[in-house]
Amino acid sequence: MARSATPSRHDSHATTAQGAWSTKRITTLALFCAASLILSFIEVPIFPPAPYLKYDPSGIVALVGAFAFGPGMGALIAIITWVVKTLFVFNPWGHLMAVVATVTLVVPAGAVYRRTPTMRGAIVGMAIGCAVSVVACVLANLVVTPLYTSVDVAAVLAMIVPILLPFNLIKVIVTSVVTALIYKPVSKAIGD
Repeated sequence: MARSATPSRHDSHATTAQGAWSTKRITTLALFCAASLILSFIEVPIFPPAPYLKYDPSGIVALVGAFAFGPGMGALIAIITWVVKTLFVFNPWGHLMAVVATVTLVVPAGAVYRRTPTMRGAIVGMAIGCAVSVVACVLANLVVTPLYTSVDVAAVLAMIVPILLPFNLIKVIVTSVVTALIYKPVSKAIGD
């Protein structure tokens, strides 16, 4: 996963001298968003005690994007994916939770990797991102779940240990492991 921490002057994914994004970078963002959107429709129950909570692999694309182009790009991929998906499937609360889960994973992971662009930096970044994402998801559930269900805050508190923690932990670990396995070939393919 090692790469230069600062983009070269000829980096086709970087901004132009005037600060605008290059055509290749805009195209790459669009392709990453399209891939993430397609993967967002694959929903798999991964935690038998709560089969209604489903994992989708769209976060993998955002995490690869954060490693390849920085944490801002990873966040953009996550946000654009879920805003566009809302046009197809109207689930604003669920999509808000997906944005929270993904952005809080990819931004810390991408930021650490940007400072330390090595396998160790990627692993440390993903570990920090996983912890931040799990905490953010639990806190967001305390606010969001009572807004769109008949479940009150006390019931959500009771779900933290048996349901919310394990589900979100499994989700971020799967995303991180798959990203670690595919990042190097993908980064070569996109010319990172």
